[in-house]
Amino acid sequence: MLERDYTMRLIQEFMAALERMLEKPEIEAKRREIQTLYDKYVGPYAFYHTATVDEALDALAGTDEEHRIGKIEMLAELCYSEARMFSKPESDMLLDKAYKLFDYLEHNSGTFSFDRRNKMNFIMSKKVSV
Repeated sequence: MLERDYTMRLIQEFMAALERMLEKPEIEAKRREIQTLYDKYVGPYAFYHTATVDEALDALAGTDEEHRIGKIEMLAELCYSEARMFSKPESDMLLDKAYKLFDYLEHNSGTFSFDRRNKMNFIMSKKVSV
């Protein structure tokens, strides 16, 4: 129970930091901040930004399942948010990764999220190759 509470607080802290980052007006400031969020909450930006979904899931396999699901959720949100800061084809690649991570969460997290489904539907409406 204590581990679950910690994971939930970590995700809430992450989402608040992500919201603050999205409010910044300059793209370069947002990019720097998102790199910091990767490093602080998920792992090295240089790896997770370019890793495939399978590589990212494998890298996160060493942690307990609840903590792993939390990190996957944070990674999906980072990819989704970061896609808005790039143009094609990089934005499509990030949206594709976000969709696959959201889909993984749909099938493995044990929780239903309207927000997650809305984001998945938005990505599908952009006709990203998923």
